[in-house]
Amino acid sequence: MIVRRLRTAGRLCVLLLFGSLGLYAQYLQAVPKPTPDNAEQRATVMWKWLQDWPNLARYRQADQELGAPKAGEHRVVFMGDSITDMWNLAQYFPGKPYVNRGISGQTTSQMLVRFRQDVIDLHPKVVVVLAGTNDIAGNTGPITLEEIERNFQSMSDLAHANGIKLVLSSITPINNYTLRSKLFFAERSPEKIVALNKWLKQYASEHGYMYLDYFTPMVDENGMLKKDLASDGLHPNDTGYKIMVPLAEKAIEQAMAGA
Repeated sequence: MIVRRLRTAGRLCVLLLFGSLGLYAQYLQAVPKPTPDNAEQRATVMWKWLQDWPNLARYRQADQELGAPKAGEHRVVFMGDSITDMWNLAQYFPGKPYVNRGISGQTTSQMLVRFRQDVIDLHPKVVVVLAGTNDIAGNTGPITLEEIERNFQSMSDLAHANGIKLVLSSITPINNYTLRSKLFFAERSPEKIVALNKWLKQYASEHGYMYLDYFTPMVDENGMLKKDLASDGLHPNDTGYKIMVPLAEKAIEQAMAGA
């Protein structure tokens, strides 16, 4: 009984800590809205996150089992958040040696920590980075655009130092056209998305990296994500991913050609 009470108290402390740091938002995507029935479930998930903030455990075993690329294999790693995590690469890129290393809710700060394990150690020819929307939402606490940019710079430096061609993807647009979309929209500034995309494009140009522009073909006349591309205003549906596929393929081919 005492142990159970201590465990419960510890989980409550974790909840208070996460709330004070502004980290609670990340779990809105992965964990159900709190109710008396699932409060302990949320506390358990948050406790696990406290133990492994960058979620290195998510792909640790898969990375070990994947092994080195076969002779002639042009492996590509897709590094990102939920938009990548939910992207069934085998379905949309059949027969391609593409490896998905997206984790829902993650920010560039977390991706930077796991970049060696989930990208460098897999020895890909190319890495496609799609990130930033959760930074803007403050999923792991307040962060400035300059700090987000430095995270992109650090991942770029790591890729370059290890002979990996880099594709920097634009942040995709968002909208508030549906009831489900209003929460995500409230957390993400369209102005910051545009500003960060402008920086990504310029940085890629100045350093010889590929800039993958998802934003332009997915945005409507109001500067929002086209309504038919996502039911929640953020995560692409099948129609959205089908727009992204040829754009990603072209960027990867161009990056390979520059190898």
